[in-house]
Amino acid sequence: MASLVKNISDILFLDIETVSLFPSLDQAPDEIWPLWTKKAKQILRKQDVSQEEAAQLYVEKAGIYSEFAKVVCISVGFFRKENNEIEEFRLKTFYEEDEHFLLQGFSNLLNAHYRLPLRSSLCGHNIREFDVPFICRRMLMQQVDIPPLIDLAGKKPWETPQILDTMQLWRFGDIKNYTSLDLLASSLNIQSSKGTMSGADVHQAYWIDKDYLGIIKYCEEDVKCVARVFARIMQISLPPDIRYKTMTVFNRELP
Repeated sequence: MASLVKNISDILFLDIETVSLFPSLDQAPDEIWPLWTKKAKQILRKQDVSQEEAAQLYVEKAGIYSEFAKVVCISVGFFRKENNEIEEFRLKTFYEEDEHFLLQGFSNLLNAHYRLPLRSSLCGHNIREFDVPFICRRMLMQQVDIPPLIDLAGKKPWETPQILDTMQLWRFGDIKNYTSLDLLASSLNIQSSKGTMSGADVHQAYWIDKDYLGIIKYCEEDVKCVARVFARIMQISLPPDIRYKTMTVFNRELP
């Protein structure tokens, strides 16, 4: 697998946080009800779903479906070298109430510094099946140009080697296996980000608690974790005293 990495500094590590478009199904427009109810039947594999079941499932699951959800946070990071030795991991977080501005900021970053798929790579956990498709669909809906690095539409996995997925790497060809990032990190004796929040908590944190800083921290910790996991899988040694530096939080206003 070492052939996947020419220069780890050319890899951008990524994680996103998503939430449902509305706090609850009751607060969604009327046209959303039949659309979500149909989706709920598919998810639950039931012919009939009550309003209560649909409403509860909306809170629990709508945030992972791009047609019913939005991106609220994108964190990215990269390893910086000094004298050809890894010294630092730099983070940048895009947080914005207006999803269009958030996605535009992320698109600008990729186009400015990670435009060429043959030179740059994007790495995350389950990134092929969730993060990248979700971002691209939301970019289309928000009329944001999709950068070449993540434009995977109509392409086969072997045609997009710039997308590095730690879950796919850990499978070693086992297509049936799903391993969460926290389980993988624990298996490799790497500290994960699941101590204070999990993906299931983001809806509550965003819509109820307004804990935006907590969401940002959780997203950033996931990026650190996936970077350490990738380095371990690739058998790349990281210095024990590596520095972590957050460069920017992109937002208009945070409480």
